[in-house]
Amino acid sequence: MREAENDPHDGKRKCEALWPIFRISHQKSRYIYDFYYRRKEISKELYEFCLDQGHADKNLIAKWKKPGYERLCCLRCIQTRDHNFATTCVCRVPKHLREEKRVCQW
Repeated sequence: MREAENDPHDGKRKCEALWPIFRISHQKSRYIYDFYYRRKEISKELYEFCLDQGHADKNLIAKWKKPGYERLCCLRCIQTRDHNFATTCVCRVPKHLREEKRVCQW
């Protein structure tokens, strides 16, 4: 994470400089989510400790538990105020309706 924060962002757009940080945050949260909800390999106490200490994004995990949000990459993707014309991110578009091969910005 520290490496992603200190990485030079010369020539990148403002939002592009944050993509590596969002990617690492997503990976950490998905890892803890999978271990608790899918594999059932960690206890509830350890799961809650990880959320309390900020090792995982509890708001993102709460969205993953809802139907239709299982593949959400970050919370910015569903906030319409952060996108042009009050739309959402391309990762929210079903695969059969996409024109591009890339799922998300990062």
